[in-house]
Amino acid sequence: MRCPFCGSDDTQVKDSRPAEDGASVRRRRECSACGGRFTTFERVQLRELIVVKSTGKKAPFDRDKLMRSVMIALRKREFEPDRVEQMVSGIVRRLEATGENEVESKKIGELVMEGLAKLDDVAYVRYASVYKNFREAKDFEQFLGGMDEAEKE
Repeated sequence: MRCPFCGSDDTQVKDSRPAEDGASVRRRRECSACGGRFTTFERVQLRELIVVKSTGKKAPFDRDKLMRSVMIALRKREFEPDRVEQMVSGIVRRLEATGENEVESKKIGELVMEGLAKLDDVAYVRYASVYKNFREAKDFEQFLGGMDEAEKE
């Protein structure tokens, strides 16, 4: 592992333990060259996923990008970080479990919407406004009306 401070390849693992989510390993490392200490996380990756965007362009799947988009939707909202981590890990597992190497960005968006709907209504609406490309107030009204009907059922 390369040191983020000096770039040296000579780092040593000082401590290793399961992370809070249980799906990754947290490692404390120390650089032999500069003495800097840093933490790394190791996750199991079943397959290399490729995201197919609506334009047809392809890009490697980035779990951190998925987490950032969820955190943006949750900005200034109270939430349990562990539940968010579980939600994102669950989305990644579901994508990997499909057996496909390529996944449409639309599918990822639907899974995030599904997860946020269970986690926080405001974050759900925020994410939906970007994902569904709301342009006017009436778009919000229609979406919220659909939410109300779904809750009644």
